[in-house]
Amino acid sequence: MTTFHSILLVGCGNMSGALLAGWLAGGVPPGRFTIVDPVLPAAPEGVTLLRELPDARFDTILLGVKPQVFGEVAQGVEPLAGAGVTVISMMAGVELASLAARFPRAAAHVRMMPNLAAALGKSPVALAAVGADDAAKAALTDFMAPLGTSEWIDESLFDLVTALAGSGPAFVYRFIDALAAGAERLGMPSAEAGRLAIAMVEGASALAASSDVSPGELARRVTSPGGTTAAGLQVMDAEGLFADLIEATLKAARDRGAEMAAAARAEQGGSPGN
Repeated sequence: MTTFHSILLVGCGNMSGALLAGWLAGGVPPGRFTIVDPVLPAAPEGVTLLRELPDARFDTILLGVKPQVFGEVAQGVEPLAGAGVTVISMMAGVELASLAARFPRAAAHVRMMPNLAAALGKSPVALAAVGADDAAKAALTDFMAPLGTSEWIDESLFDLVTALAGSGPAFVYRFIDALAAGAERLGMPSAEAGRLAIAMVEGASALAASSDVSPGELARRVTSPGGTTAAGLQVMDAEGLFADLIEATLKAARDRGAEMAAAARAEQGGSPGN
């Protein structure tokens, strides 16, 4: 069973960097991590930074590269992915079957989908795996704990989870910007509108996360009949347009994930089980 004592990060861009920051902040010793990245200027203190793949043994390999270069990168990584190694991918659209086809000797293959809040220990972390028994899944859940809240899901939902939990922060940021921009157009100074919008969303999210009732119920409790909140919600809820917009946004992101998965399968002539 993987012990997560020697972890190779292949590629360390924004997302991999956020994961590393979350693990280090959570107390995982930096000496457990080795980064291979040709352009990263520097690594956190105690973390090994290499420019090329080493000839060494790791119990965990985390793929943090763009899915478009997966095939090329996999050729170099495969010799390191032998028996007992867990291969973890956070590449959108790259399915477990594709991982298993590229790294057939690895003990387990895992898909994860976090977001940048992993650096703060506040990310949802969606997980799906093949080759991992209950003990291995429990160990993986423990390893992911410093990053946020883990959810084991059926891989058939992974494209939708990617849209919701992976792409979702961008949609929330766009909503915050829209709130601030709307207030500015109505006469509030830009800096004040931005600060208030961010503070409001931070507080509302914290309350939703800690409450024992649904966000819908929280909205009802904030709303007084005939009051200001009711007037605003009447616009937002008119003809279901806001709900339809959110559904269409998630659908577009989900469908793009499915397209990327299909492209990855086509590149290698189809993956087993697909």
